[in-house]
Amino acid sequence: MNTKRLLFFFLLALGALVLSACGTQPLANNWPGLAADDERAYLSSGSFVYAVDVTNGREIWRYPAEADNKLIFYATPVLTEDGHLLIGSAGTSHPFVSLDPETGRENWSESFMGAKGAWVGSPLVLNEVIYAPNTDGFLYMLDMRGRQITDPIELGGALWSAPVTDGSLIYVTSLDHHLHIIDPSNLSLSEPLSLGGAAPGSPAVGDGGIFVGSFSANMEFVQSNGNRQVLANAGNWIWGAPTLDGETLYYADLDGKIYSLDLATNRQNWDNVQPDGPVVASMLVLDDQIYVATESGSFFALDRNGRIVWEKIPGGQIYTAPVLSGDLILVAPYQADFALAAYDADGRQAWTFKP
Repeated sequence: MNTKRLLFFFLLALGALVLSACGTQPLANNWPGLAADDERAYLSSGSFVYAVDVTNGREIWRYPAEADNKLIFYATPVLTEDGHLLIGSAGTSHPFVSLDPETGRENWSESFMGAKGAWVGSPLVLNEVIYAPNTDGFLYMLDMRGRQITDPIELGGALWSAPVTDGSLIYVTSLDHHLHIIDPSNLSLSEPLSLGGAAPGSPAVGDGGIFVGSFSANMEFVQSNGNRQVLANAGNWIWGAPTLDGETLYYADLDGKIYSLDLATNRQNWDNVQPDGPVVASMLVLDDQIYVATESGSFFALDRNGRIVWEKIPGGQIYTAPVLSGDLILVAPYQADFALAAYDADGRQAWTFKP
């Protein structure tokens, strides 16, 4: 991993935080967020959140209708079953909004001028409560109408990743090198666990605990009671969330090496798989293929043995995790000729979307 690339990552991410925190013009240059259901893709990219028809790649709606220099969207939107598309803005007014996924109209919008940072990480919804991490180091709790239901919890350090839950506890990683475990029943905090490095990605929930990587280059398993074990080491920083598929854990590092850890034996399933470029985005595992997007702008399908099944080059750089919609895999490159592309399992491109 060379210094220029590392600096690039930090300038993108830190730029959004610093500029929004200072109240100056918001940064309009960062990689997008992407979510989807079986019919639509929801892309957050700069001034707008877009809904795209996955059958043909056409825009259905955009929010807001006109660009507003106080609104910047990078976080991955969260779609709930009861009709909310939740996303916060990294813009200067820090709004957190709920959109109707069918129409793009606001269900509600909260300005959150009291928040000192931006919404970069996605929220978690658990038992009708929205847990929204902010770069000011606080975790905010809202009801489904956008109203704060209690004082925010100060965790310390900028929160860039989405919280995850095992149904009982909430796990939040922070750039202050810690993992925080919260009991939502009484909002009590366990003693923060030092990961030895910043953790910009979310954990993956497993049986009895979570898997988490960090800039310490360690992949750890942390039980709900705080007991922990380093499972494996990577060659460089781990940015993206690991992907758990049965007894196999997939993750990657900023050298571009891809790991397949057999959790039953604690051994790697392959020795050296390194297609091209650093890997920031989490991987998508479907059937017998593992989909990997790289900073170099390439998109790969690997088989379970780590062999490349096919390779596509959407272009630009890719930092956003690919997502499934129906039978298509969606990829959102940054600074490419298009903002979104859809591929089938055989690597055939179905369409591209350019706003």
